[in-house]
Amino acid sequence: MAKINLKNLKVEAKKGIEKADNLKDLDEIFRKYLGKKGKITLIFNSLKKLPLNKRKKLGREANLVKIGLEKLIREKTQKFKEEIRAESLGKEKIDITRPGKKVKIGHLHPLTLVQREVEEIFQSMGFSVITGPEVETEWYNFDALNIPKDHPARDMWDTFWLKVEADQRARLPSPESKASGGQGYQRGLTQKFLLRTHTSPVQIRYMEKHQPPLRIIVPGRCFRHEATDASHEIQFYQLEGLVVDKNISAANFRAIIEEFLKRFLKTDIEIRLRPSFFPFTEPSFEIDVRRKKGKWVEMMGAGMVHPNVFKAAGLIPNAPAGGWQGFAFGAGLDRLAMLKYKINDIRLFYSGDLRFLKQF
Repeated sequence: MAKINLKNLKVEAKKGIEKADNLKDLDEIFRKYLGKKGKITLIFNSLKKLPLNKRKKLGREANLVKIGLEKLIREKTQKFKEEIRAESLGKEKIDITRPGKKVKIGHLHPLTLVQREVEEIFQSMGFSVITGPEVETEWYNFDALNIPKDHPARDMWDTFWLKVEADQRARLPSPESKASGGQGYQRGLTQKFLLRTHTSPVQIRYMEKHQPPLRIIVPGRCFRHEATDASHEIQFYQLEGLVVDKNISAANFRAIIEEFLKRFLKTDIEIRLRPSFFPFTEPSFEIDVRRKKGKWVEMMGAGMVHPNVFKAAGLIPNAPAGGWQGFAFGAGLDRLAMLKYKINDIRLFYSGDLRFLKQF
């Protein structure tokens, strides 16, 4: 009976192996016949109850069946593994004819791109690029620019005033005007400090140390304590320009700024000058620009340098012999970028939103 059961089990197990569709089915067949509680294993466990001659014969036949089934299961297992590997390779193989994925790398901020382009245009017209400190004294930011204390014009600039200790003052830039009678450093120790509200203080600093003729631009960050909206931020970038020479007029300014805007916007443009007021220029005017009869857009403020500004820097203005005159202008680099790229909200530049920044 045991011999007949062994033959039946062999036939039954072979059919199960042949019908197995995956590794899981093979594992179940192995446990069913060859596992610790499998049917072949139970036959081996029952041999001790048989006489010695039958035990040897049945044990030898059971062992042959076991070896045969193990071989069939190994071969079927290897076949399944090869099929799985071939399928995996088919999915993961690399098509070397396909273009590779673009590597994501950092790139320049749109304001940096605009600043570099602006600098390049003005440098091609003979201007030098100058920088100055962002922490300024009240004298450079206001007094030297013809905006004395209690002057109503100070209301035009919402200022971030700084509380600076005595030991810190010695490390901050102090006034050294030639017009100060050598008292610039001492005045600096008693001056109030602030985050500069415009780049105009660099005009004074540069004229103190350089003799005309002068032709400079000053790009840099400025700060104003005001509510933010689509066109205002508490920090922004400004472009200051200054030309000092003999026989300089507003016509010279118009020619230079019109040439700059044509190159920057890469199209034909019209500009117009409207009367305005700035304490450090006289006369003063606003400059509007438009593309091909489009809408006028206010672009910058400008004017002829006020005589008091020259005096504060130690230059002699409008003298019969050796006198100097010139013009100055200030434009927001953010506004130039908004006009160039047709952006309607200045806050996007400072949002850190990569969806916006990746477009440039």
